[in-house]
Amino acid sequence: MIRVTELGDAVHRRRKVAIGTFDGVHVGHRAVIRGADTVLTFEPHPLEVLHPAAAPKLLMPFVVKRDVLDGLGVDELIVIPFDREFTKITADAFIEDILISRLGAEQVSVGDNFRFGAKAKGTPEMLALRPEFETRVEPLVEVDGEIVSSTRIRALVTAGELEQARRCLGVPFMIEGTVIAGDQRGRELGFPTANIVPDDRLVIPGHGVFAAFANGLPAAVNIGVRPTFESGRGVLIETHLIDQDVDLYGKELRVAFVERLRGERRFDSADELIAQMTRDVEATRRICASFQRPERG
Repeated sequence: MIRVTELGDAVHRRRKVAIGTFDGVHVGHRAVIRGADTVLTFEPHPLEVLHPAAAPKLLMPFVVKRDVLDGLGVDELIVIPFDREFTKITADAFIEDILISRLGAEQVSVGDNFRFGAKAKGTPEMLALRPEFETRVEPLVEVDGEIVSSTRIRALVTAGELEQARRCLGVPFMIEGTVIAGDQRGRELGFPTANIVPDDRLVIPGHGVFAAFANGLPAAVNIGVRPTFESGRGVLIETHLIDQDVDLYGKELRVAFVERLRGERRFDSADELIAQMTRDVEATRRICASFQRPERG
């Protein structure tokens, strides 16, 4: 199981360190992380401190990032609490005090667009000049003829392009949240749902119906405002676990999206909605049965 350590608590030892924010842990990030036993990351996202108005919605919460890194075989996730004080640390001090003195880095891997230190003056070239450790600089990775980036994946997820997002991420796009009590509308219709209020700090797919896995089980998921009923609620993520009837209230639910089935729309009657939901569930059953889960690592 991966260890999570704050920088101040890290014990000096010989390490192979991959450095980055790694939002999404996409295929480009995975190239940087490959062969590392330690990932050094920043929490919160640096832009939340440096330029709050420009801070992006994140692709994954910290706990999901931790678990994905664990699946990649990383031994330790070291977190630098990113605050105004940290922004004053020079690039040289970052290398000397953190990578060498604190972490004992013998190998450092970064992406070729990685910058660090006060005013982002630190570069991969600066790292490569240091004799204390070996530096590996990974070029940007392309998928479908375009550079993979967290920004690109955010756009794909928002547009509901979950298959393209999955090719860029290397795994399905995931969300996680605590299940809340709903208005029991799904249960009344014969399709009980576990409901999550989306976190405003995180990206979610655009409104629609999706085939997914919820806590590893096939699930049909609706994201939206349920236009057939005047509920008065905001956006909800409603997850129907197929052939399951379990009480998930108050528990954590992780949803991994496989494919978008359709957009959200209003139906003229409950019967029409039930008929469509039946079709959605059958489509989800087929898609999930044929889905090839990515291998670990």
